[in-house]
Amino acid sequence: MDLGTANTIIIYNDKVVVDEPSIIAIERNTGKVLAVGKRAQMMHGKTHENIKTIRPLRDGVIADFQSAEYMIREFIKMTGPNRSLFPPALRMVICIPSGITEVEERAVKDSAEQAGAKEVRLIHEPMAAAIGIGIDVLEPVGNMVIDIGGGTSEIAVIALGGIVNNKSIRIAGDDFNADIEEYMRKQHNINIGERTSELIKIEVGSALTEIDNPPPDYAVHGRDMLTGIPKEVYVNYAEIAHALDKSISKIEAAVLNALEMTPPELAADIFKTGIYLAGGGSLLRGLDKRIHMKTKLPVHVADDPLHAVARGTGIALKNFDKFTFLIK
Repeated sequence: MDLGTANTIIIYNDKVVVDEPSIIAIERNTGKVLAVGKRAQMMHGKTHENIKTIRPLRDGVIADFQSAEYMIREFIKMTGPNRSLFPPALRMVICIPSGITEVEERAVKDSAEQAGAKEVRLIHEPMAAAIGIGIDVLEPVGNMVIDIGGGTSEIAVIALGGIVNNKSIRIAGDDFNADIEEYMRKQHNINIGERTSELIKIEVGSALTEIDNPPPDYAVHGRDMLTGIPKEVYVNYAEIAHALDKSISKIEAAVLNALEMTPPELAADIFKTGIYLAGGGSLLRGLDKRIHMKTKLPVHVADDPLHAVARGTGIALKNFDKFTFLIK
């Protein structure tokens, strides 16, 4: 299970069985779960006072313990109709950011156990991403993996089945969305919500002001801050590149910092192998080019960056014994 700030992906028997936004809708009076995942996402920002939508994870860790437990339970129910297979021994491997505290680790474990897992192991996200990309993590070769998710960006140098050094910064997809919201307010006097800023990022998001095949301008609908009337404005990728510049610069600084801390022999390996990008954030147009320009190293984007971490977690679960030292 890749329990992410933005999306939760569950792989069961080598198949992606759940790929849903990490969000839950609850009735305030009764505490009844109304919807999780995509259905709850559709309600987000559109609820009346008796319904609240909660994103139980913030910055890659559980912020709302009870909602997280409800959400995990509902997602487990979605994994398949054949319930008889589940109760006896549900083994779970969940990936966690590499920079979280022991208390936060405990919260993830407890939530999964409360939701019905018999045996829970944890694996660090960059390690899971490396396995999912197809890197042989057990070799004595240094590889650098950058996993840009919803809540955290994980930068790690991996060799011999362990993380040699890592940098976990709480700047990722959610911060990109917040940057876009702020930019729209300041430049276009228009108020937009979380879902709209996410769509802008997907449709016209870019890390560079000049890219090879630019996307068409995107129509944004929101509330005019002066008149209060809904209105439409068009934005292009270059504007969004300006809006995201500050956050991307922080990720670049963290990458350089991680490279500085790398032992010289591993640095020599990374010069040859390059940097691997995974996570939804790596889909941002031009991000690989921008990191390449900053580090002068080859940058490879994973084939399916959104599912790389979950796929690596699935492989770790299958090779439970081989990867015992990877999994807490």
